[in-house]
Parts: sequence; C-alpha cells; structure tokens
Amino acid sequence: MSRLIAATLTVALGAALAVAAAFGAVALLDAVPDQPNTPLITYEQAGQGS
Repeated sequence: MSRLIAATLTVALGAALAVAAAFGAVALLDAVPDQPNTPLITYEQAGQGS
C-alpha cells in the first residue's frame, strides 16, 4: 500500500511542478523589457525636406 501512496504522491508532485513551470514560462514571456520606441529608419514625407 505504501508503494501506491508513494507513486500517487510522485505523480501529483510532478504534475504540480509541470503546472508551475508552465505558469512561470508564461510569466516570463509576458514580461516586456523597457526599450525606447525609436524607429531605426525614417523616411521623408512628400513635400518636406530640400
């Protein structure tokens, strides 16, 4: 009987760890680094410039 309880606890712990890892990965993917929103290339508009 103790083997069954140990197996059940192992499966439950593994499932909990997998769920925690999934939530952690989603949290890391949702984290947005602070970056300036400056374009690398700018184009002149028609009628502007020399």
